Amino acid sequence: MNRRELALLDRELREFLDSMTDEMGRPERRAAMRAYVTGLLLDGDRKSVEPMAARLVDDEGEIEAMRQRLLGCVAESTWSDAELFRRLALKLDRELPGIEAFVIDDTGFPKKGVHSVGVARQYSGTLGRTDNCQVATSLHLAGEAGSGCIGLSLYLSEEWASDSSRRNKVGVPEAVQFRRKWEIALAQIDEALAWGVRRHVVLADAGYGDSMEFRDGLSSRGLEYVLAVSGAPVVWRSESNPKILVRRPGEVGRRTRFYDEKHPPLSIEKLAAQLTFRKVTWRDGSRGWQSSRFAATRIRTAHHHHKSWPPGAEQWLVCEWPSSAEAPQKFLLSTLPPTASLRTLVRFAKLRWRVERDYQEMKQEIGLDHFEGRSWRGFHHHGALCAAAHGFLALRRALFPPEQDQMDPADGSPPSATSPSPLARQLPALPSGIRSHRPAARSFSSVSKAIE
Repeated sequence: MNRRELALLDRELREFLDSMTDEMGRPERRAAMRAYVTGLLLDGDRKSVEPMAARLVDDEGEIEAMRQRLLGCVAESTWSDAELFRRLALKLDRELPGIEAFVIDDTGFPKKGVHSVGVARQYSGTLGRTDNCQVATSLHLAGEAGSGCIGLSLYLSEEWASDSSRRNKVGVPEAVQFRRKWEIALAQIDEALAWGVRRHVVLADAGYGDSMEFRDGLSSRGLEYVLAVSGAPVVWRSESNPKILVRRPGEVGRRTRFYDEKHPPLSIEKLAAQLTFRKVTWRDGSRGWQSSRFAATRIRTAHHHHKSWPPGAEQWLVCEWPSSAEAPQKFLLSTLPPTASLRTLVRFAKLRWRVERDYQEMKQEIGLDHFEGRSWRGFHHHGALCAAAHGFLALRRALFPPEQDQMDPADGSPPSATSPSPLARQLPALPSGIRSHRPAARSFSSVSKAIE
């Protein structure tokens, strides 16, 4: 990029950081927050405090002072991570083109010790197994042109939440009690709506979609959803007309229940095998144009129908049956309108991939999983600052797209989960005032990787 382009981006980064930190405390605190975000954007294998400090200063004798400022900013300062997320959420919702969905997911952070807040042997979808780790639920805004994280909350197991000694050591606030992940997700959505974020369709995997309470919570808030579910739940087909069957006096062995002798309820996976599938094509980011076979039908849930629970409200069941599979493999429930096309349902279902890309960029490029502190405050401050850094890059990429997005290679091959995205172009130096002239600070390749 030429000098003019470098100066333009330098100015945009400065303006972005000012909008995120304005009136967030004393000038020293705001400067430390801006330096921390800049350190996250700089090239380097580790984005923990000490390596970032070394990249942000000119003189090696200044490293310790910068380290103390960054450490104080993330682990000790009392600024509100919720306020930073609020500003970021409103900016992304307003400026990121084509935002149309909330995406809920959770991600794991492997840990070797037992002292970091929330660490436990627990299942992590990121790791694909039960292991010693932290798990955080996150909320994202997403559209075809880009996405960004607007909420990150650490999950505390019941054991952790009830252990006052461990809570005190890492500074878990008294107000924080045990919540299931879907409860955390609903609270994040409530917070975003209270900030003024527009209402969007909610997307999530089966870890959330299988929860009837989560689905009902979204519907009670007037939010439409497209949620993955397992194939086990039972549903009423569109042609079913369930009626209540009441046990007569003296009759034994039969409960009060809903029934339909001609069209009894059946599991989602059994119903899916009876549907007619057709090919649908969609744009799936790093893999280029993709296609698979899908079917959709109107159903009503039949949870506890044998215990007199009434049928659920009518909604869509969407099923995917790849040509290479012996049976349908993926299932979704959706409250999109009855007039929604199959292509629209599939497009929303596949938009959920954006959250995986966000995690990839935030961890590989920004350093979300590089935090080495143990405290509740430090974890959430680091997460909020990482989200801000990633949000800046998401806006840059969406508003000023490169001719060829290097994270979406032309040959359709998926990006590696372990290797960084390829470098495509050079980005500017640090904003003046926190620019280092040491060689380690001259390279901004991780920023260009994330943008490109």
